[in-house]
Amino acid sequence: MSLFSCERNNPQIQSTESVTISINIIRKQLSAIRKKKSIIPDGTPREILKLDREAMIPYLARLLNIMMNNNAIPGDWKKAIVVSIYKGGDRSVVRNHRPVSLISVVCKQMEHIIAGYLREVWKMSGCLYEGKYGFRQRCSCKSQLVTVCQDIVDSLDEGVRTGTIIIDFSKVFD
Repeated sequence: MSLFSCERNNPQIQSTESVTISINIIRKQLSAIRKKKSIIPDGTPREILKLDREAMIPYLARLLNIMMNNNAIPGDWKKAIVVSIYKGGDRSVVRNHRPVSLISVVCKQMEHIIAGYLREVWKMSGCLYEGKYGFRQRCSCKSQLVTVCQDIVDSLDEGVRTGTIIIDFSKVFD
């Protein structure tokens, strides 16, 4: 079974309905914005979105709904400032740094809203395998490790031949 398998009912997620992003979702996202000192490409200061959040919400809701329903993204949101973040070790070694893309704060909030929407669609349609932990909320690597260990113990208790393949993904996103 695939991680995104929908073998049970194979839903086709094609909708002619318009998407509506609620004001409450935007309010929640704006309250999660942290004050950072980084420069963002579109020049929208985070402080404006934080300080005058309630005044901005209806405008952001309208903007995001228009974008979602017209499949359009402002050009400035497609730009990023890439900076190097030092991870440790010898500063002169390239692999001890990782690139980070600084994007528009409004675009980042839109990404969070879309990700939440997709999680709900996948959850309701049963498309996510319950053993998938990587990007699901409250499903950490530690909880997956506990589950795998328990599965191994259960198999050994039942006398089932058990094998493992271990792959080190520690550098996969570097």
